[in-house]
Amino acid sequence: MADAFATNWIAPLGPHVDAFEAELAGYVGVRGAAALSSGTSAVHLGLKLLGVKKGDTVFCSSLTFAASANPIVYEGATPAFIDSEPGSWNMSPAALQRAMQEADRERRLPSAVIIVDLYGQSADMDPLLAICERYGVPVLEDSAEALGATYRNRKCGGHGHMSVFSFNGNKIITTSGGGALVCDDVDALAKARFWATQSRDPSPHYQHTEIGYNYRMSNVCAAIGRGQLRVLDQHIESRRAVFSRYAEALGGLPGLGFMPESRFGKSTRWLTVLTLDPREAAATPSEVMNALAQSNIECRPVWKPMHLQPIFQGCRYYRHAAELDVSGRIFETGLCVPSGSNLSADDLNRVIAALRAALGAPALHTSQAAGNQPALRL
Repeated sequence: MADAFATNWIAPLGPHVDAFEAELAGYVGVRGAAALSSGTSAVHLGLKLLGVKKGDTVFCSSLTFAASANPIVYEGATPAFIDSEPGSWNMSPAALQRAMQEADRERRLPSAVIIVDLYGQSADMDPLLAICERYGVPVLEDSAEALGATYRNRKCGGHGHMSVFSFNGNKIITTSGGGALVCDDVDALAKARFWATQSRDPSPHYQHTEIGYNYRMSNVCAAIGRGQLRVLDQHIESRRAVFSRYAEALGGLPGLGFMPESRFGKSTRWLTVLTLDPREAAATPSEVMNALAQSNIECRPVWKPMHLQPIFQGCRYYRHAAELDVSGRIFETGLCVPSGSNLSADDLNRVIAALRAALGAPALHTSQAAGNQPALRL
């Protein structure tokens, strides 16, 4: 970053953008990357490259942030949402299979499927990709929350036809704001860069034959990203250590569970997510969240599934099983707790003490500083 300022090469592009793209692609194990202004812009350009157009349908994971689904609508297509499966909280192969069968019968196969890697954990890509391949439907892997996670010893972001990452300020590494589109198709990435720079034709004057976007990452933001990539693996181990401490201190409390780690990959534990069974737990997620807020500790609900969002009312939704809405159940019982890579032991002890108190559990014997406490964020 100091080099970017010293050379006065701040924006719009520059050598650090090229280097960041190469280093990110090397880390993920793909041929190339396009550094962009956000993960949302990466999803948008990925869908355009896959040929999504007005009147199409795109299948998308329901349990995700709205940025996964909104770009479908940017292109005039209609989303249909796929439930999670209990083992990873990611897209259910059973639900996707039923959705594909129905779409095939109705002769309206989707033009793409967006598979989200949720909260730092990979979806079960092999069966999902096999279903999509069987019906000839391309896949966009939304790994915005899962940089550094693995699926069968391969990094997330290297499985779909196109994949995206986010470097927003809350992600495991950040460029202050930014994202990337990655894949093996270098020609497609060149097209994405063209669109992302307002589709400016190679002409001595400003000429445009296609609609473009202001989606490129700046040189200084890319420089931040290059520095962040060097500590990514340390951040992953820190997040996993935070989760392990929560599991050690809270495991066994009545009705309390955690997002499971799948058998087929290694999660980054980008966020530690609790579940509270209303039949056994002493408090609901909202009651715990409000109790911790009194101690200046931030907690949040899990993502509200897309099929429950007012803006997507009327869109089709395919459950994991006929009587089992996994995404809806996780939303009702889930709670994200502070998970930052820089949480100190005292920070964690403070959050754990507040969680145990909110759940009616006896305090652990840990040292707690007296007086006013600083705010703890996710």
